[in-house]
Amino acid sequence: MASSREIRVKINSVKNTKKITKAMEMVAASKMRKAQERMRAARPYGAKIRAVMRHMSHAKTEYHHPLLQQREQVKNVGLIVVTSDKGLCGGLNTNVLRLALNKYKEWDQAGKKVQVCAIGGKGFGFMQRMNAHIASYLTHMGDTPHMEKLLPPVTVMLEHFLKGEIDELHLVSTVFVNTMKQEPVVLQLAPIVDQADAMSKTETDEKLGIWEYHWDYIYEPDAKEILDTLLRRYVEYTVYQAVTEHMASEQSARMVAMKAASDNAGTLIDELTLVYNKTRQAAITKELSEIVGGAAAV
Repeated sequence: MASSREIRVKINSVKNTKKITKAMEMVAASKMRKAQERMRAARPYGAKIRAVMRHMSHAKTEYHHPLLQQREQVKNVGLIVVTSDKGLCGGLNTNVLRLALNKYKEWDQAGKKVQVCAIGGKGFGFMQRMNAHIASYLTHMGDTPHMEKLLPPVTVMLEHFLKGEIDELHLVSTVFVNTMKQEPVVLQLAPIVDQADAMSKTETDEKLGIWEYHWDYIYEPDAKEILDTLLRRYVEYTVYQAVTEHMASEQSARMVAMKAASDNAGTLIDELTLVYNKTRQAAITKELSEIVGGAAAV
């Protein structure tokens, strides 16, 4: 059995750890509210532009934009992985990277070459350890996403697709459901197809039956001018919204993880205190027995 001194040192160590986890929990709770506000502000525009893209994927126009054309053979795939720069947020990044790894292996077994765009330090480090072909990356994003920082790595992948170096472009990220639940998802960014994903299909859309039909558009002044701008904007904003969703999920997951760590530290302190008291009482009893035994011998 450990000595009283060793147990006391361990109790102090766990108490210091509890102070840190409690502080991180409070910081994450504060950041979570701001991240959720940004996420909710980005959702309406994102859902609407994806609904427009869904209708455009069925439209018959004279101008056929490359982002709307399906390739006959898919030999090269682009993958954008959105993770966080920091850990200590439960299984959030692990779930995203596991999904990305499964898709990566699936394409690799099918003989397809994969180019990766890693957004976030955790994803970048993971892809480096996999020896994946990293075409672009972004780390140290901070607590607030900025479109000017996201544009360069996303533009690299988009240009590769337009040049024919990539036949499909996919996005792996996390969708914020609630404080306790975050879901990893895969979304095909290019070519644009009709797909119902967790980031675009809202409860209002389901009630109105919007996803049960599609329509065409009239373009003014010119279809080429509008589509060239709108489709690029769609890809860029979808990635931006994915980052806002992931940041809200990150702060929520970190708050829950740190609260669990603080609770576990409190339980461990109680258990160690009980062991310490038992050890101390045993030592006192032993000393008393030695004194009584010595007195009796005299």
